[in-house]
Amino acid sequence: MGPIARIIAVVAGLAGGTVFSQAPEFAQQYRQRIGGAIDELRVIVEDFNVQAAEHHLDRQQALNAYAQSSDDFLRDRGVSMRSTITRYETLLSQQLHLGTAAPVAKPFVLLQDADDVVFANTWRDFVPGVPVSFAGLVWGAIGFVGGWMVAALVGLGARRAVKMRRARRQVS
Repeated sequence: MGPIARIIAVVAGLAGGTVFSQAPEFAQQYRQRIGGAIDELRVIVEDFNVQAAEHHLDRQQALNAYAQSSDDFLRDRGVSMRSTITRYETLLSQQLHLGTAAPVAKPFVLLQDADDVVFANTWRDFVPGVPVSFAGLVWGAIGFVGGWMVAALVGLGARRAVKMRRARRQVS
C-alpha cells in the first residue's frame, strides 16, 4: 500500500470511527427524549384512569364505553385514547430495555423498535458527543497543538538533561 493509500485509509478510518462513535450518544439522547415523552403521556393516562375510576370503571371498561358509543366522536376518541395508552406502554418497555442494556448494546436496542416520532426528533436535534462541529474541531486542534508543544518541550528538556549527564561523566 502506497503512502497516499495509507493516508486515505487512515482518514477513512478516522471518519468512520468518528461517525460510529456517536451511536451511544444518539442512544442516550433518544433515551432522554423517551423519558420526556413518558412523563407527558403519564399525565394523560393517569388522568384517564382517575376519570374512569370516578365513574366506577377500570381503564378497559372506560375504553369499551368509548368503543360502544353511538357517537362517532366518542368512538374516535376511544381509539385515540387506546393508541395513547399503547404508545405509553411501548415507550415504558423500551425505556426499561434501554436502561438495562449494556452501554455498547444500547444503539442496537434502540433500533429494534424505535418510536418514529422520538427517533425523528432526536435525529433533528442531535448534538454529537465528540467535537465534530467547527468550533469543536478548532478547539480540538488547539488542544492538539498545545499537547504537541508540551510534549516537545518535555522531550527537549529530557534530551538536554541526558546530554548534560553525559558531558559530566566524560569530564569525570
